[in-house]
Amino acid sequence: MVMPLFDTASAMDASSAVPLGVSVPRADSGGTRHHAGARANVACLAPGVSSLDIVYCPPGGQWRVQTLPNVTRGVHHGIVEDLPYGSHYGFCPTPDRQTLPSGLPAGNGNGSGSQPLLLDPYGRGVDQRDGVLTSVRTATDFDWGSDERLRLPWRNTIVYEAHVRGQSMLHPDVPEELRGTYAGLAHPAVVEHLTSLGVTSVQLLPVHFHVDEPHLQDLGLTNYWGYNTAAFFALHPGYATRAAREEGPQAVQDEFKAMVKALHEAGLEVILDVVYNHTAEAGPGGPVLSFRGLGDTYYRVDGHGRYIDTTGCGNTLNFADQRVVQLVTDSLRYWVDEYHIDGFRFDLAVTLCRDAANEFDPEHPFLTAVAADPVLSEVKLIAEPWDIGYGGWQTGRFPPGWVDWNDHFRDAVRTFWLADRAAIDTGGHGGTMAKLADALSGSASLFQASGRSRLASVNFVTAHDGFTMNDLVSYDRKHNEANGEENRDGHGDNRSYNHGVEGPTENGVILARRAQSRRNLMASLMVSLGVPMITAGDELARTQQGNNNAYCQDNAITWLDWTMTPEAHEMLRSTKRYIRLRKEFLAAQPHDFPVRDEQSYLYWFDQHGQPMSAERWNDPHHRVMQLLLGDDGGELAGLVVVNGSASDVTVTLPDAGRKNPSLFELRLTTSPRHKQRQGIQVASGETDLAEANSISIYRT
Repeated sequence: MVMPLFDTASAMDASSAVPLGVSVPRADSGGTRHHAGARANVACLAPGVSSLDIVYCPPGGQWRVQTLPNVTRGVHHGIVEDLPYGSHYGFCPTPDRQTLPSGLPAGNGNGSGSQPLLLDPYGRGVDQRDGVLTSVRTATDFDWGSDERLRLPWRNTIVYEAHVRGQSMLHPDVPEELRGTYAGLAHPAVVEHLTSLGVTSVQLLPVHFHVDEPHLQDLGLTNYWGYNTAAFFALHPGYATRAAREEGPQAVQDEFKAMVKALHEAGLEVILDVVYNHTAEAGPGGPVLSFRGLGDTYYRVDGHGRYIDTTGCGNTLNFADQRVVQLVTDSLRYWVDEYHIDGFRFDLAVTLCRDAANEFDPEHPFLTAVAADPVLSEVKLIAEPWDIGYGGWQTGRFPPGWVDWNDHFRDAVRTFWLADRAAIDTGGHGGTMAKLADALSGSASLFQASGRSRLASVNFVTAHDGFTMNDLVSYDRKHNEANGEENRDGHGDNRSYNHGVEGPTENGVILARRAQSRRNLMASLMVSLGVPMITAGDELARTQQGNNNAYCQDNAITWLDWTMTPEAHEMLRSTKRYIRLRKEFLAAQPHDFPVRDEQSYLYWFDQHGQPMSAERWNDPHHRVMQLLLGDDGGELAGLVVVNGSASDVTVTLPDAGRKNPSLFELRLTTSPRHKQRQGIQVASGETDLAEANSISIYRT
């Protein structure tokens, strides 16, 4: 049956071009999802079409078509009388409209054949059935109780990067129907692991609605990481429970909000990894899902109309256009206001700050808009400070209010403990201590020019993209064959070290050395100044079998294995200890440590307790150093001892009494010389020595 009804509002239409998306008309009063009226104001930015239709279906009704009668600065808008919550809808350019049959409209495709039904760029929900995508109108009411954002200071933050699905898929204490879901992440067993570990902020890989690339579908794989966003205001329903998915987008939203509420109740912030640099529409010839069908103003093009790609994904959102800046800031504000999100990590953030000349601008209008926004300026803002375009590496150049993923820290720590160790074990020598010292001290010079302190550095050794910490110490080469690209994908420069055998081994000596190196890496992360980030599962010695680009592996390769092997138990125990000592040390410092350079101090000594000389800093054969750090107003100071040499050394602790007469008095009196083994060792209190290897932390 062909639908006979094509409505066009009269000239008396009282619609508004703002806000974009579907909203309650200004003349109408608000209401709950169950009692609000069906009238809706519909507004869509579509500068590339002359006339735009909304194709919609009320709950239990039939599909209808209505032309949006008004156009204001490229925004098509109108009043729709019967579009209650739960309605499915999409947009279609009027001149290209096909006769639509009853039932679902034509599916989204590549632009050939029937015109695709376009998703609302501001749509709050997306439904995907039988290969067809539709936007869904949802309500905003939810019983938050007293929940609000936690507003934890950066100094006290420890980030835990996790995947909603992978975190609980194999957890034995999570009911099967909740595993791999928003509800599963909020399960008490998972929450207890996070709180007992000591992390403060859970950073989730993308939860915006995303789709799988065609080449992955051909291989029978999925985009597990989710960096292929198709809707910036809608949740990905695939991470909800089956019950919520069957009920629809409203139930998916409620499940996600309940997850945020549960994590907040446990004292855990929720940070979202967001992908605003490109969309799932890929390059020319890619699927037409939303933006491309509404006008290429959304994408960056050159003077010949060809796409400029600084993301490696075929297209790049055009942040030189104020409407794109508005789209992203509106989306961010929505997630903060409606979902109580505590912050965001921006994938390929440099792309968001490229001007009309395609150059990175630290004063870009997007950055200015965020800084001036009373909501967004108060949440955590984390930049992945690079993209693949010209001048793409910008670590240290983002403005105040932002923190950067510090790849300098990652490379320095991996090189010192792994690549250098590999060279030493084969008869060569490693590098100097200088880069490691800079990393441990927060890379201050890297962030100084942008007016930021050491707390602008997000320190990490691993992330979702790359080897796990266990694989760093177990593989020299990547093993990405399961990705279907003949191992061509993924980074080749990993600065890893397998300690003599590639992959799994039962050699006890090698296993002990690998365990030592894992502790070296984790302890370096936790004693460093800045903001540490742990990748989920590193605290359990998780492996991805050498895959360093597992973006398409929705299986046991990426899911956390909760089997408590001796290696997992030892690594978990050590990680908890390092985090506890970090927190105890910071709690004994003034609230603004280490920002106040005039009162905070870092002193460097050699193994004999003497100040480090220029000759020592530049000598690759000298791989032992001591760092004394603290604050004049602090209750205690810390001493970090690093031994990166191939042999045991005897370390003389420095005389720190010049800063604080009582500092180290008992330690220096009873044990002025301490036998130190290679690796990292952590000590707490006056006599309690923790098990690890050769970074030691002393406190009084």
